[in-house]
Amino acid sequence: MDPVIIVGAGPVGLSLALALARQEVPSVVLDEGPGKDEPRPARTVVLREDTAALLERLTGAVLGEQGVRWAGWRSLRRRQVMSEVTFDEADPAAPLHIAQHVVTGALRAALADEPLVKVAVDSRLDAIEQERSGVTAHTRGPNGTWWRGSYLVGCDGPRSTVRKLQDIRFPGRTAVERHAVAALRTELPWSGRALLHRMPPWRQSGPSAGEVTARPLPDGVWRLDWLLPPGKDLVTPEILVARIRETLAGWTDGSTPAYDLLDTGVHTVHHRLARRWRAGRVFLAGDAAHLLGVLGTQGLDEGLRDADNLAWKLAAVWHHGPHEALLDSYQSERRAVVAARLRAADQVLPVLRGAGGLRHIVPRATRGHDALVTDGHLGRGPLGAPGSYAGSPLAPGDLEGGIAIGTPPGAPVTDVRVTAEDGSFVQLRDRLGRGALLVLLIAPGTGVWDRRHWMSAGVMPRLAAAVTALPYRAELLVAESYPGAPAHSVLLVRPDGHLVTALSGVRPADLYTAAEAAVGGGAAREEAQAASGAR
Repeated sequence: MDPVIIVGAGPVGLSLALALARQEVPSVVLDEGPGKDEPRPARTVVLREDTAALLERLTGAVLGEQGVRWAGWRSLRRRQVMSEVTFDEADPAAPLHIAQHVVTGALRAALADEPLVKVAVDSRLDAIEQERSGVTAHTRGPNGTWWRGSYLVGCDGPRSTVRKLQDIRFPGRTAVERHAVAALRTELPWSGRALLHRMPPWRQSGPSAGEVTARPLPDGVWRLDWLLPPGKDLVTPEILVARIRETLAGWTDGSTPAYDLLDTGVHTVHHRLARRWRAGRVFLAGDAAHLLGVLGTQGLDEGLRDADNLAWKLAAVWHHGPHEALLDSYQSERRAVVAARLRAADQVLPVLRGAGGLRHIVPRATRGHDALVTDGHLGRGPLGAPGSYAGSPLAPGDLEGGIAIGTPPGAPVTDVRVTAEDGSFVQLRDRLGRGALLVLLIAPGTGVWDRRHWMSAGVMPRLAAAVTALPYRAELLVAESYPGAPAHSVLLVRPDGHLVTALSGVRPADLYTAAEAAVGGGAAREEAQAASGAR
C-alpha cells in the first residue's frame, strides 16, 4: 500500500509522521522549506501535560530539559494578587514553555533515524488528484514531481494549500487579539514562575495595553506579551523598547534592570474552524483545520491531539483495509472538541475585555474572570483541559457490566504505573501510540509478585483468552490501582489514551462489544443495518 502523504513540516506534520512510523506506516512529508528552522526566541509554545508527554514519547528527547516547566503561576490585578498556583518540582501538571524551533528540531532529529519517513524539502504543493484507490499530489520547485499516496493530510498551516485545493471553507473571526512580543534575558523577582498582570498600575507608553504576560525560558530568558488595543496601530521599535523598560521597572519597583533583547514580534490571534476536516482521502490537521489562541489556549496543543487521534485510525486502515466509519470519526471527535473550546473563548472574551464588563453588577466577578483566564493558561477547565470524546460515534453505548470510575468514558486516562506483558513496570502512557488497544486489569497486590505467578491464577487466564479473541490487536496490562476503579475491574483504552469503557470484572462479551465499537465496527454495523432497513 502507498505511503501517507503529509503536507507541511511543522510540529503537527512531523509528529504525525513519527506517530505513523511507530505503527509501521510509511509516510512522505512535503516540506516547502529547506528542512531546518530558524531560531526565533520569541516564537514559543506552552505544552500541557499530555501533549508534552506525546512529544517526548515520539522523539525520545527529554523536552523538559530544553524548556522550562513552570514552578508556579501568579495572576495580578493592579497590585493585588488574584490567584497563585505553585507546582512541585516533579509535578507533571506544570505547563512546559519551550521555543518552537527546539520542538521541531527534536522531531527532525527523530525523523532522521526513521526509515519509514521520507522528508522532501523545497517541495511546494500545487495540485491534488483523488481516485478510488489513492491520492496523487504534485509539487513544484527543484524537486517538483508527482507523489502517490494512500491518504493525504494537510498540516500546512493557516493558509493551507490543501484546504484551498479541496475548496473547504474556513470561517471565523480575524484579529481577535494582537500582542506585542519580546524575548529578552533579564532577572525578574519570581524565577521560574509565569505571571499574568492585568491593569498594571504604572503608566503605559502609547495606547494602554491593559495586560502583560511573562513566561520563563531557559538561561534566564523571558517571553513578554503585551495585549494591544483593537486596531492596526504600528508597534514601532521605540514603542516596544519603552514598554519593555517601564514594565521591567514596574515589576522591580525601581529603575529598569539590565536586559538583553533577543527577539521581537507581533502575535495576531485568529479564531477559525474549517467546515470539513475530511474530503475523501484528504484530511486537515493543526492550523489548517483550526485557529485559536486567546485566554491561554494553545493551538499547537490541539494540533498535536489531532495528529494523535488521526494516526492510529490511518494506521488501522492502512494495515487492515478501508474503514469509513473509523476515518469519519476523526472529524466527529476532533472538530467537536475544538469547536467547544472556541465557543468557550468567544463567550468569555467580551466579558473579560469589555469596558467594565460584569464586574460592576456581579459580586466577586473579577475573581471569577481571573479563574477562567488562569484555567486557560494552566490547561484546566473549558478553556484549557484536554477534550473528551464522550459523544463519539466510536463509543460503545451502555454495557451490562459498565461501571463509573474516576475517568469518564471518552476522557484521557490517568497515567498510572502498570505491569507490561514482559513483566516490566512502565507508565501507562508508554504503551500508547503503538496501534493496539490496551486492556488494563486493576489487581491490587500484583506489584509485589512475579508476573509468572499470577498470569495463570485467578481471573487472568479468562481475561487473557478474552483479549486474544478481540477483533483488534490488544495488549493486556495490570495495575495495582486506578483512580475510582474497584479491584478486579477491567478498563479498555484506545491507542490515543482515551477511555472506551470500564467493566466490573472479566466480561468477555462486553469487552468484545466495546473493542469492536472503538475501532468503528459498531458504527459500521449500524450503518449497514440502517441501509438494509431503508431498502
